[in-house]
Amino acid sequence: MGRRVVITGMGIWSCLGTDLEAVRASLYAGKSGIGVDPVRLAYGYRSPLTGLVETPVITKQMLSRQARASLSEEARYAYMASVQALRQAHVGDDYLQANEVGCIFGNDSSAQPVIDTARIMEEKHDSAMLGSGILFQSLNSTVTMNLSSIFHLRGINFTVSAACSSGSHSIGLAYLFIKQGLQDMVLCGGAQEVNHQAMSSFDALQAFSTRIDEPARASRPFDRDRDGLVPSGGSAALVLEDYDHAVSRGADILCEVIGYGFSSNGGGMSAPSAEGSVAAMMRAIGDAGIELDDIDYVNAHATSTLQGDRCEAMALDRLFHGRRALISSTKSMTGHECWMAGASEIVYSLIMMEHHFVAPNINFENPDEYSEPLNLATRTIDTEVNTVLSNSFGFGGTNSALVIRKI
Repeated sequence: MGRRVVITGMGIWSCLGTDLEAVRASLYAGKSGIGVDPVRLAYGYRSPLTGLVETPVITKQMLSRQARASLSEEARYAYMASVQALRQAHVGDDYLQANEVGCIFGNDSSAQPVIDTARIMEEKHDSAMLGSGILFQSLNSTVTMNLSSIFHLRGINFTVSAACSSGSHSIGLAYLFIKQGLQDMVLCGGAQEVNHQAMSSFDALQAFSTRIDEPARASRPFDRDRDGLVPSGGSAALVLEDYDHAVSRGADILCEVIGYGFSSNGGGMSAPSAEGSVAAMMRAIGDAGIELDDIDYVNAHATSTLQGDRCEAMALDRLFHGRRALISSTKSMTGHECWMAGASEIVYSLIMMEHHFVAPNINFENPDEYSEPLNLATRTIDTEVNTVLSNSFGFGGTNSALVIRKI
């Protein structure tokens, strides 16, 4: 059976807010964090819509100049979220110095420093103009290498690059390491850069909504009239640890991670799959040792794209038709947070669990034939949330599902 794995700390830096209370208020109110970025129009985007994420201010009192120089945009978000998570878990520097703690984060790009490097070289023709920090910003492992150095983490240390399932897989892998007795504690999560340079290739695919006149209504998961997703980002961080370890140090336990499931579609690079979605969900539920009727809430992956929403709706209907689980996609408020989404949606679900409500799938006005049968929460519902299934699906056919339960 392995050891029990619990969450004792969480942190968030997103377009819904930069602390847990602000995010709770946004979720409960069904408040969108999406707006217009004029820089994207000037840069040549079809759509200037994006999640509006506050820029972190990291002072010299927080980190040295050298440490700050190595932080990419997404690593800055991850640092701020991790400070929150470690603080809530009551894990300070003395503990981190004396104990082995792991670090696993989802991150699948670091575009801006790569582009900046090329621009400086083309303009200056002198690599000495780059500075040492830009190397550590440009690697996909920028988040874990920076966090491990800043917090003196000496356990497992790597980055999960699995497209939009990255954050979810990072939690799943941390869960497995702890469950198998290989680690007592892991800092994990996901991070996503939001700059205009990172998303132009997605815009080229015409994947983004162009509902520019109504930014807050642009992300419309499961709605018949959706016209594409809205990019977003930030970071979410969680402290996972062995249950007995958490109890022995007197930590407050937020919930237990009881199931992790995964699959690959084995098809087209950008083709979603109802069968792959079902396989990941059923593996997570089987790992958790629970029944479908035990699920109170499903945080759907649904990004507001036609094919993706359709396939997930088919999968959800197959499993949950006639059952009591409420379903919503928090991406209706956040947009698609990409590499961080699987982690942030666990934080959002945990907030709902703690405060006894299900956040709405906003902008759902007209169902299509696939979403019509779903038990969608289209308004905030005050209810007990004890067991949650959270879905994450990504390009390349990578699927991840997590089950968390209140203790």
